[in-house]
Amino acid sequence: MSDELKLTILRKLDTEGLIENTTATFKDVSVETILGALKSLESQEKVTYDTLTTEVWTIEAEGKDQLENGSYEAQIFEAVPSGDSGISIEALKAKFGAKANLGQGKGFKNKWIKKNGSNIVRLVDSITDQTKVDLETVHQTGTHPSKDVIKDLKRRSLIKLNKILSYAVRKGPSFSTELKRQATDLTLEMLQSGAWKSAEFKKFNFDSLGISPNGGHLHPLMKVREEFRQVFFETGFEEMPTNNFVESSFWNFDALFVPQQHPARDLQDTFFLKDPAVANSLPDFWPVVRDVHEKGGYGSIGYRYPWSEAESKKLLLRTHTTAISAYMLHKLAQQPYRPAKYFSIDRVYRNEAVDAKHLAEFHQVEGLIADKNMSLGSLIDFLDIFFKKMGITDLRFKPTYNPYTEPSMEIFSWHEGFREWVEIGNSGMFRPEMLRPLGLPEGVRVAGFGLSLERPTMIKYGIDNIRALVGHKVDLGMIEANPACRLDKKMGKEVFQGREVEAES
Repeated sequence: MSDELKLTILRKLDTEGLIENTTATFKDVSVETILGALKSLESQEKVTYDTLTTEVWTIEAEGKDQLENGSYEAQIFEAVPSGDSGISIEALKAKFGAKANLGQGKGFKNKWIKKNGSNIVRLVDSITDQTKVDLETVHQTGTHPSKDVIKDLKRRSLIKLNKILSYAVRKGPSFSTELKRQATDLTLEMLQSGAWKSAEFKKFNFDSLGISPNGGHLHPLMKVREEFRQVFFETGFEEMPTNNFVESSFWNFDALFVPQQHPARDLQDTFFLKDPAVANSLPDFWPVVRDVHEKGGYGSIGYRYPWSEAESKKLLLRTHTTAISAYMLHKLAQQPYRPAKYFSIDRVYRNEAVDAKHLAEFHQVEGLIADKNMSLGSLIDFLDIFFKKMGITDLRFKPTYNPYTEPSMEIFSWHEGFREWVEIGNSGMFRPEMLRPLGLPEGVRVAGFGLSLERPTMIKYGIDNIRALVGHKVDLGMIEANPACRLDKKMGKEVFQGREVEAES
């Protein structure tokens, strides 16, 4: 914005007292530039202004052609020679192209020409090109005295209505012809020098929207996580607390009936803590867990090895959220019996080699259902409902081995893109050797299932390398640009029609 323009406006007001129309006064300056100068002067209370809106008809491209060369009907008339032979229609089309039909139609209507066989002949010797005259009037005045003419020219797309903005400007309360730069901030230098006393400060515009703040953006993992949470809530689950990233080996392994010689408990698979290295104590029911490992019970012969309390106290970064599930089941057992559905979605840690598909940390989605006489069929039925809510309908189940579930099943879904069955989760019925020491009564059975959060997120957002999703190589632009996650899921009760999971009485 030029200070020269602002000075010109002030001097014009000083000599004339009023600028009635800025468009007429400053013909070569754009409306936007004028408005910017006026807003700046208004903020200093040097001027006030009113907005003037004028409706003006302007000539369109087709109208400009006819204003310059004559209307199409006049051009056609001039191309038709006098006499009875006239000119052939094909010759007119060859000369004028698409204009020929438009001009002929209007010429027929004006009774200037007529059709004689395959030729066009004149009906009059001379014409007045009224369309060109009307266009000249609109061009010079911005309007036309006849509304019918305006309507006809607009219908023919020869003219267009435009709103022209201009401004009427008057002197403001602090009018002067001197431009003084206003300070926008009270600085330390101004306070030290005393310059603030004579400085003129720019007023705050509290109606201005200001600069949009560069707010945070949800990571794609968090977007998919929220969708999973909603699916769990819709099916009646409670969320488990997952704030214990450090667990004792007791909760992470022993309470789940994982033997102390299991390969998962080796250093190459698990991150053990150095300081503190061990837990202060174990839960008071640890002897029951020890006995099940050493001697068996509840229909099991156990693992027949000397169980170590010291090994059970070792602290580690949890390798799965099932440790939380064990704690919640033990807590549930201390209360009067009630059926329960729990879920958790949080980070777990494995000492694995990092590559395009594996990281040393990832998110585990886990759910469990505790009820009397819960069966494997009930679990399969529920999993069908659960995955259907996410738009996954074709499921298959394959027997597998897990230390703390029996029977156990891998969950597969048909992938249309890969044209093959893809593993999407794991599931099973928790073993009595795990449940009874936790305190659950004999009639209660617990079904559990889990899957990763990273794999569906990578599929949803088209990411083929997990290091582009998590870690220091993540593109922040990707996080900002990706939309919210919307799983293709059914939200209504029609999912449950005829498929309710009920405990056998």
